[in-house]
Amino acid sequence: MNPASILKFLSAKKQFEDNHPKFEAFVRTVLSRPLEEGTVLEVTVTRPGEKPMTGNIKLLQSDLELLAELKELSEHSR
Repeated sequence: MNPASILKFLSAKKQFEDNHPKFEAFVRTVLSRPLEEGTVLEVTVTRPGEKPMTGNIKLLQSDLELLAELKELSEHSR
């Protein structure tokens, strides 16, 4: 990743955190303990005037490795 892309990402990340502080706190709480293979993540999306749509995934070892890398990137950006 080039430096300009990193700076753009960090700016967008900061804006997201400022816009959604409760979500950041939620994620920090969830990640305060290690996730385990077999953990189910569920997401519901509700668009204005539409019925909610829900989907989920059961975490695999490869998913846990990706999440660990993302967490490391996030910690380095503070």
